[in-house]
Amino acid sequence: MSKIKFPSAQTILILIAAMVALLTWIIPSGKFDTLAYDKEANTFTIKSEESSKVIKATQESLNQLQIKIPLEKFTNGDIWKPINIPNTYKEVKANPQGMAAFIMSPIKGIIQAADIIFLVLFIGGLIGIVNTTGAFEGGISWLSVALEGREFLLIIMVTLLIAVGGTTFGLAEETIAFFPILIPIFIAAKYDALVGVAAIFVGSAVGSMASTINPFSVIIASDAAGINWTTGIYGRFLMFGVCTTICIIYIIRYAQKVKKDPSKSIIYDQKKEIESMFPMLNTSNKVVLTSNLKLVLMVFSLCFIVMIYGVSMLDWWFAEMTATFFVGAVIIGIIVNMNETKLIDTFVKGAGELLGVAIIIGIARGVTILMEDGLISDTLLYYSSNVTEGMNKGLFVNVMTFIYAGLSFFIPSSSGMAVLTMPIMSPLADGVGVGREVVVNAYQYGLGLFYFISPTGLILASLAIVKVGFNKWLKFIMPLVIILTLVTMLFMTISVYI
Repeated sequence: MSKIKFPSAQTILILIAAMVALLTWIIPSGKFDTLAYDKEANTFTIKSEESSKVIKATQESLNQLQIKIPLEKFTNGDIWKPINIPNTYKEVKANPQGMAAFIMSPIKGIIQAADIIFLVLFIGGLIGIVNTTGAFEGGISWLSVALEGREFLLIIMVTLLIAVGGTTFGLAEETIAFFPILIPIFIAAKYDALVGVAAIFVGSAVGSMASTINPFSVIIASDAAGINWTTGIYGRFLMFGVCTTICIIYIIRYAQKVKKDPSKSIIYDQKKEIESMFPMLNTSNKVVLTSNLKLVLMVFSLCFIVMIYGVSMLDWWFAEMTATFFVGAVIIGIIVNMNETKLIDTFVKGAGELLGVAIIIGIARGVTILMEDGLISDTLLYYSSNVTEGMNKGLFVNVMTFIYAGLSFFIPSSSGMAVLTMPIMSPLADGVGVGREVVVNAYQYGLGLFYFISPTGLILASLAIVKVGFNKWLKFIMPLVIILTLVTMLFMTISVYI
């Protein structure tokens, strides 16, 4: 009897989409009224299922709607998305997602996720061009000599730098660019591909989980809760330091174990297959790092530096990031004197290498579309907000964390989760006698903990780059998730009693 094989990332997401479609037939449809600010007219628009009306944008208007958010949070642009209005939930006409909606969801998801999909494809094109130059082989050879005996520094540097990006400006989707480049470097350092995936993905996940000044999570959530985003910031810095240190130690321990005995690798059975995916690991053809190749690597590295600067300082998003990698590919083609036909063919072939990853991202977005169209997210939020009634402080903060972890499956966007839930959830803290920053923390940590294993997040796309199964990732990451969960519960409990 043949061994049952764990399903692929695409199949897992299709099964999740089927489950979500089924839930839209079981869970009642419901909606909160929403409030949106019009900067040009200086008015609020209240939308419900039945009607829409415009009112003056004043603090009195917000108070009448029981929205305890300062008016300036709207007028200065801190809150730019429509927010849910407390105590307005009502059941609406059901919109169950049938077979047609289920079949169309991956297609709609791919169309809706076109921005990040094009980013991934253009990164693949750039990598394809750099691969043909031999610059990667030369760079890896140089790095293996420079870090000999100190390869663990690579884990510390990569995880820490990406975690800093996560905690400051929400470095997440952009990390897709790093996997095809950094993973062969980790393999060359005698680790396995899982160490490379972990250093990048865990760095991003723990940084986003313990956000300190991230405008897409802690700042927008604090604004939507009606408090200053600096409230509770010292505790968040402490959590960032503790959790990042735990993650780095965890990855290093696994990495050292694999380096000492490769058979201890969770993906040992895929070792040859994964190594064959990266031609730059072929040590039989030693490439000398010439001045020209150094220039290629410099331009390649500069693409990432420009991308990070643009996202964090210039309000860039996917279009600008994609353009950066496209320009980088053309410049590198010119440096190595690549003719037009070869440049285009190499770029297209490189993009094709990441097409499977791009499709996974689109299918995951399709799951989110089913949830939105099925009108069940607000229903789950409404009933979740009623669960904590009458709880003591310690139980309240921990239950709230797990509620947010559950809600993050249905509302995976951090900024979307903030504006939709904070006006509903943050007032619950007042009744329990704790600060609203506690609910902001619960939102961050709940969202962050689930992100480590969320199949609708980026992990399946990340694993697809090295064709590692989700079951093997769970085997690797679950002990770390349990440790971080216990640390979070301890921190949250202590925070409301000191």
